Amino acid sequence: MEFKTSDGRKEIESHRDGLTFIHGATLVHMGNEIWLEIDGRNHKATAAKVGDTWWVHVLGHTLQFEIVEAGASGTDDDSGLTAPMPGKILDVLVSVGQNVKAGDALMVMEAMKMEHKIVAGHDGIVEAVNYNTGDQVIQGAELLSISES
Repeated sequence: MEFKTSDGRKEIESHRDGLTFIHGATLVHMGNEIWLEIDGRNHKATAAKVGDTWWVHVLGHTLQFEIVEAGASGTDDDSGLTAPMPGKILDVLVSVGQNVKAGDALMVMEAMKMEHKIVAGHDGIVEAVNYNTGDQVIQGAELLSISES
């Protein structure tokens, strides 16, 4: 799973056992309450989701995380981003010629009554924006393309 934090993008490999997520020596127990077990010690955490951002308060610190959902690749070189499913374009966040960084949101679409961010898979320059706000798209439609910078 990949997250966008104030320190940049972080990839976390974890596995799940029921309501427990395990990453190295850290266990996160989910249920009515959230408990983090770090090196054998339990710490209560509080989490709230605001928009696409998770705010987590633990050990006197407030952390901010956003799960990164990469758009589907339309070509072998990852320069084209395609619609992961049929839907409607809610917002176009970039324009042709704009420089973007890996993880930047490019477009927001609605599919199955949920919002999906289409994000850049690499740094580059927007070469084409093929759909506008309000357009309906089919699964696999090339939404935009980015050249590597």
